[in-house]
Amino acid sequence: MTWYEPPPRRRPKRRTTALDSPWLAALLVVVVLGLVGTLFVGPALFGSPTATTTAALPSSFPSATAAGPSVTPTFARPTPSPGPTFRTYRVQRGDTLNSIAKKFHTTARSIAWWNRGAYPSLDPEGVSYDPSTIRVGWMLVVLPGVVVDDSNPPTPSPAPEAPGETPAAS
Repeated sequence: MTWYEPPPRRRPKRRTTALDSPWLAALLVVVVLGLVGTLFVGPALFGSPTATTTAALPSSFPSATAAGPSVTPTFARPTPSPGPTFRTYRVQRGDTLNSIAKKFHTTARSIAWWNRGAYPSLDPEGVSYDPSTIRVGWMLVVLPGVVVDDSNPPTPSPAPEAPGETPAAS
């Protein structure tokens, strides 16, 4: 009796590339580990040159003097900049500077100082100063909780422009 043997299978040849080389794979692993080591472990392992290492140089080097303690980097996050603390308030019927000042924990004179550029009747140094005259619809600049020192007043703010109005040419 004869036994049947199937013909041998021909497997297609697999394409090989340079990346299939075990030497190249080992080289890539070494490079990646080296980069990780330098970035994360290196500074802690090797340290940075300090005054003691530069002082150990022979005195024949002109730069062999110790420059002082080495600066260590800090990793504190920067603090955010504070936002503007001023607010605008639209004058309503029945408002007075004193009632507005009470709402914002400041003084009527401070509100007058902050708005003297926009509304000349609120200028404490002006001849037409009349803090009791405010009109419904005025937009007042207010800094809550801040009181102006009369010996060091702020500079006046520019007058607000009406919509569609262009500034006068000088």
